[in-house]
Amino acid sequence: MFENLKEFLKNFFKSRLFVLAVVMILLSVILLERLFSLQIINGEEYQKNYTLKIKREKVLPSTRGNIYDRNGELLAYNELAYSVTIEDNGSYDSLKEKNQSINEEIASVLKVLDKNHDVIQNDFNIALNADGTYAFTVEGKTLLRFLADVYGHNKTDELKYNKKLGYNEAEATPDQVISYLCREKGFALSEDTYAREDLYRILVIRYAMSENSYQKYIATTIATDVSDETVAYVSENATSLQGMAISEDTVRKYVDSEYFSHIIGYTGKISEDEYNSLSASSDNYTKTDVVGKSGIEQVMDLQLQGTKGYETVYVDNLGKVVETTDTTNPSAGNDVYLSIDKNLQEAVYDLLEQEIAGIVYSKIINAKDYIASENSTASDIKIPIYDVYFALINNNVIDIDAFADDNATATEKNVYQKFLTKQDQVLSSVQTQLTSDRPAAYKDLDEETQAYLGYIVTMLSTDKVLLSDSIDTSDETYTAWKNNTISLKEYLYHAIESNWIDITKFTVNEKYSDSSEIYDALVSYIQESLKTDRGFSKRIYKYMIHDDLIGGTQLCLILYDQGVLAYDENQVAALERGNVSAFDFLRGKIQDLEITPAQLALDPCTGSCVVTDTKTGELLACVTYPGYDNNRLANTVDSAYYAALNEDLSLPLYNNATQQRTAPGSTFKMVTATAGLTEGVLSSPSEQILDEGQFTKVTPSPKCWVYPSNHGLINVSEAIRDSCNYFFYEVGYRLSSTGDTYNETKGITAIQKYAEMYGLGDTTGIEIPENEPQIATKVPILAAIGQSDNNYTTTELARYVTAVANSGTVYNYTLLSKVTDSDGNLIESYEPTVKNQIEGISQSTWDAIHSGMRMVVESHKEFDGFPIAVAGKTGTAQQILTRPNHALFVGYAPYEDPQVSIATRIAYGYTSSNAADLSAKVLSYYFHVADEQTLLNGQAMSVSDTANGFGD
Repeated sequence: MFENLKEFLKNFFKSRLFVLAVVMILLSVILLERLFSLQIINGEEYQKNYTLKIKREKVLPSTRGNIYDRNGELLAYNELAYSVTIEDNGSYDSLKEKNQSINEEIASVLKVLDKNHDVIQNDFNIALNADGTYAFTVEGKTLLRFLADVYGHNKTDELKYNKKLGYNEAEATPDQVISYLCREKGFALSEDTYAREDLYRILVIRYAMSENSYQKYIATTIATDVSDETVAYVSENATSLQGMAISEDTVRKYVDSEYFSHIIGYTGKISEDEYNSLSASSDNYTKTDVVGKSGIEQVMDLQLQGTKGYETVYVDNLGKVVETTDTTNPSAGNDVYLSIDKNLQEAVYDLLEQEIAGIVYSKIINAKDYIASENSTASDIKIPIYDVYFALINNNVIDIDAFADDNATATEKNVYQKFLTKQDQVLSSVQTQLTSDRPAAYKDLDEETQAYLGYIVTMLSTDKVLLSDSIDTSDETYTAWKNNTISLKEYLYHAIESNWIDITKFTVNEKYSDSSEIYDALVSYIQESLKTDRGFSKRIYKYMIHDDLIGGTQLCLILYDQGVLAYDENQVAALERGNVSAFDFLRGKIQDLEITPAQLALDPCTGSCVVTDTKTGELLACVTYPGYDNNRLANTVDSAYYAALNEDLSLPLYNNATQQRTAPGSTFKMVTATAGLTEGVLSSPSEQILDEGQFTKVTPSPKCWVYPSNHGLINVSEAIRDSCNYFFYEVGYRLSSTGDTYNETKGITAIQKYAEMYGLGDTTGIEIPENEPQIATKVPILAAIGQSDNNYTTTELARYVTAVANSGTVYNYTLLSKVTDSDGNLIESYEPTVKNQIEGISQSTWDAIHSGMRMVVESHKEFDGFPIAVAGKTGTAQQILTRPNHALFVGYAPYEDPQVSIATRIAYGYTSSNAADLSAKVLSYYFHVADEQTLLNGQAMSVSDTANGFGD
């Protein structure tokens, strides 16, 4: 045995196996030594080296430039603020644990934010309404882009029918998107765990975090500009709040925001479309930037943005920054100066509000309804106090949703109980109309029932249950419905049979249901929808007010209950005791501007005024009323406020100065006078035309505004003074005639030619959105007096009257004055450019026009005793017979050497005297001919309830 073993070992050591074994042992020893060195001896050092291997480049935002007025008055600036941020840098054993931990942590911080009255940053494209329903805040391409992001598609055309979800992603409802994000997206949110409002806010934050998930080292902002109490809480609990921190930030602020909101605009998080557009012009943009969303903020974003800085950071595998190197500091954006005079802009806005309030105040009567007499005109329209009562609810001055709150006042609860009783009655009546075997034709119903049933059709169309695009408008049943000769039941039954109803919007088995079953399901859908529809509720409140089921005094008290009016113990007591009527109370509040025309949204509630330097073409004021608080839209959109703005019937987001178009009325007559004198159809400024009252050379035969009276023999200057329609009918007729032949095309061509000379054929060049002008295309007789289809914005009329004032220089407008760097060094200057110089107009023509405009002002009591000679032209434009006319005035001063021009429009402002009155007040302020405190007294203007007798 021993000899065998000895022989084996001898052979083994001589064999290749021995060499291989030695090599394997040596390699194993080396490997073990190396592992010992790496893990035990140098493990800590190599771990550090490992964590420093993940290198990232971090963007340092620049400071946005300021915006100033022409005199260096600050309008927009940045303010240091503190933000609560969160990073997804925790370590979890499972996705379930991660979701639960993050959701609970956010929920705990939300309680702190609520306690300290801080709000989350919300750029989510779905809003949670006051009634607990979800709604998209965007539409069109922006909505599709949002849906593509939600469902994980790179392009919007990749949105498809999702078999698992059971719907088309491109047609997803807000509720479906919320459900998908809560469950399928993996956020693990449920209303079983969180109240709807908390769930929504957690979802907003989780969605924002998911957009940064590919770069964890970038924090997601939860709330900006938070209180000191919130800062203290997060700082003190930093160790237990995983990934949460307080960061220094800047927020955009606006001075006296409502005066400049339409001009300056606001900032917000960049959208995909904005990024694509802006990054094509500059490589300075990232997908997390804050950019200008409207106004000058948007137009001048490249100048205001500044240059970003960069720094190299090293992060660990959880995304925590562990080292920073190679820092390049950002540089501040440039400062932008406007041509606008801040003080003038604010004064004009306040004067405009006071004027409109004065008109409303003068028209309110203590009645339920205004019943027009046989010979009444648009100027005779009154505002019944019951319309004012309803306006408080209709325009959301009073929050009807608050009536159902547990902490509602006794008055609110009383009104709400009456509403519930009335609602039951109305829904029962609606049910009867929809289910009766012999329902009445729409025309045979009373006005109130018609209002309810008419609203149902509107609601179904809005909800896209009734597919308006699918309706055959030549269909016999549809025509009968439009003519009110059939019942709503008949119409809806026919709509189902004609496939005009989208039955997927309500619960019904499409495959096995006949028309009657579908109709029954539709009726159930209507009934359930009406119970929570605020628009329908408002209609119920309207008739409750009209029938005195709700009293005006109750509504006045609710204004105090809801904080619309500052609490006044004496006035509340006077209302409760009946010492002051609701009629007198509300008129007093309107007179004191404690309730504004914009809040009521009755006619009139909007206006605009533009003031221009006639020598340079510089815009000194470009005012639209009402404005809005762009501070609440900048940085983080206050979604509730934005929704309220969109629902506001006074349309505060609409720029009345640059976008509202109406017929210019008689303010257009200087164009016609220029055409008549220059084309030779008026032989000279002294030629007289006999006003016969009615112009019978065409049919139908229009009348002069003084008919059955007339102005007698007058020349062109006197015709401008008296705004004689007959005179300008005749000029329009002559421009259209060749010998005995009347040719409308010839007349329109001539009018268009001279309107274009005055710049009325193009937009003014102003940087913010402006609607295109519309020179009349038909009926030269009416076009000659500013009617037909003439339509212009106030800015376009302002450029026109500026050209009249300076005898022919037409400017391209700009809102800008200059751009400087942050140290005040001039980078670029801006000034109006000359669009064209009106040629071929004789001095005698200019003199005649100016003389006529001077006589206009001398004829108006609004300018009685005015120490500076003013020239101008009033205008009244009728749009609809059931509403007041639009009031316009254009003019300039001083007459002898014009310095400024003014264009004023008060939509549905009754009479041009009101526009003239406002213009006189503005010129008084500008030329310091009246005490500023007397002018800007915060009170409704004293406005005559009747026209001044000088026509339009």
